[in-house]
Amino acid sequence: DEDNLHYPPHTPSIPRDFLEENPAKPSLFPSVSSPVSDIFSVLRYKDVLVHHPYESFDHTVGEFIRQAAEDPDVQAIKMTLYRTDGDGAIINSLLRAAEQGKQVAVIIELKARFDEAANIQWAKTLEEAGAHVVYGLVGLKIHSKMTLVIRKENNRIVRYSHIGTGNYNSLTARTYTDFGLLTSDNIIGNEIGELFNSLTAYGKQREFQNLLVAPFQLREKMKELIKNEISYGEAGHIRMKMNALVDQELIDLLYQAAYEGTKVDLQVRGICCLTLRNEKIAERISVRSVLGRFLEHSRLYWFANGKGPDESSCYIGSADLMPRNLNRRVEVLAPVNDEIISNHLIEIFEHGFNDRHLSWDLDSYGNWVKNGTDPTSSSQNIEINKSR
Repeated sequence: DEDNLHYPPHTPSIPRDFLEENPAKPSLFPSVSSPVSDIFSVLRYKDVLVHHPYESFDHTVGEFIRQAAEDPDVQAIKMTLYRTDGDGAIINSLLRAAEQGKQVAVIIELKARFDEAANIQWAKTLEEAGAHVVYGLVGLKIHSKMTLVIRKENNRIVRYSHIGTGNYNSLTARTYTDFGLLTSDNIIGNEIGELFNSLTAYGKQREFQNLLVAPFQLREKMKELIKNEISYGEAGHIRMKMNALVDQELIDLLYQAAYEGTKVDLQVRGICCLTLRNEKIAERISVRSVLGRFLEHSRLYWFANGKGPDESSCYIGSADLMPRNLNRRVEVLAPVNDEIISNHLIEIFEHGFNDRHLSWDLDSYGNWVKNGTDPTSSSQNIEINKSR
């Protein structure tokens, strides 16, 4: 039916945390709000999760980078770029920062498929403006999505970070679902700074205590997290959302989890090499794929630690569980330490897992089976309605 090819227009919203009351006529229009003029004043006190395309990329991540470029108290901006948009908004902010004398360091991946020529041009433009540009690393593709803003506040250094699951691209942010975490957590900021130093040859490789970083220790840390959940048996619970599940070593650990009674819920949009090959595995592992108007691109890894939401471990970032991502790419997963945000992420995950309109289930024969036709359960429509 041709009508099914048409969706109602969707305008991404601005998160409430990034809105402030319009001072023009507050008494007559108390509900009229405008984008916050100082994002750092918000992030100084709380972490903020943004969920694209339901929430605006331009008014959150884009605005974060724009304000950093204009802010006289910002000393440095460091960023990875894998793909960015053609209108150059992100690049223009970086150019503005460099022209103002801020330290700008950008790691650009020249081997981003289909974007090689554009990335070479952006790199040259940034270098001409005085930015320090690193052209990836030999033998490794830089696929992580992270920004570090270093700001001087009351004679001390404060680090503001963004860790995302998607590219710094306002065009794809309108059609891909992605998470982004904005935080002033100094521990995370310090580790991102150390990683940038390592990648730009200013520092030696180190063991990260909080970030999970491929190809250094993400694989081993992921194994530890799964094994820890296995140790709780039936009290254990693993939730994962990714684009592809291919790595056989980690798949074997998920099989082991099922045999030990641990519940495993997986949302895999694309390739899934895990099979529900016997009754024991099928009892404990569920695999679902959501296919709708927006391409499901976010990555989420959650472990109950044998207890529940209050004591769980939750990570978001750029990595799928594939050998290339774990062994031959620089990927970053960041911990979500804010309990409210962690619970919100699980709520989003459960919307997808309970979707009876856009979802497909993997069966024991390796087939994807349509999971109902109830439009009221559409996870993407639920997120659209929540964002209004």
